[in-house]
Amino acid sequence: MARLNPAIPAEALDDAFRKLTRPEGPTLETRNRAVHRWLVDGVTVEYRHKDGHIAGAQAQVIDFDNPANNDWLAVNQFTVIENKHNRRPDVVLFINGLPLVLVELKNAADESATIWTAFQQFQTYKAELPTLFTYNALLVVSDGVEARIGTLTGGKEWFKPWRTITGEALAGTHISELQVMLEGVFDKRRLLEMLNFFIVFEDAGDGALI
Repeated sequence: MARLNPAIPAEALDDAFRKLTRPEGPTLETRNRAVHRWLVDGVTVEYRHKDGHIAGAQAQVIDFDNPANNDWLAVNQFTVIENKHNRRPDVVLFINGLPLVLVELKNAADESATIWTAFQQFQTYKAELPTLFTYNALLVVSDGVEARIGTLTGGKEWFKPWRTITGEALAGTHISELQVMLEGVFDKRRLLEMLNFFIVFEDAGDGALI
């Protein structure tokens, strides 16, 4: 945050960091909505200039214009411990230290393990690891061939395949859905555009939709 906000004093960035790491809200969904707003709009901070007057600013959390200016890290089998639950999501994608994308993978050779088994696994994780999901923007489930993408509050019917790699034409049927998903969604600039412009929250509730 110091690198992305060189004009904001350190004490104000400390305040932004505290807010970001301790989002408030009565439910997981409301906290998730607050975090997404900070990702897109920045974290509001105030600080005092040397002449005594108070200034306000928005501390940027992600650089949406320059993907390379962010810190990207994909972690396999990342261990999360909360409320005595010890879980290891298959892949966690961190952007600037925030776990924004989770990927759950099942073995295509195992007939009892499908993409919907992975979907149910996420429901268990949500109940047991609410802090991790406070920051989540996207969920991906796959069995190595089929793949679906959805959001924290989306039901099975809202988890959909990704159809294009370039955004200009549908991918060929000879390419697996997982490959299309990885090359299409996880282009860094496209992923940031999704986070910035293509996640909305329903007015009637806190559910997130792509």
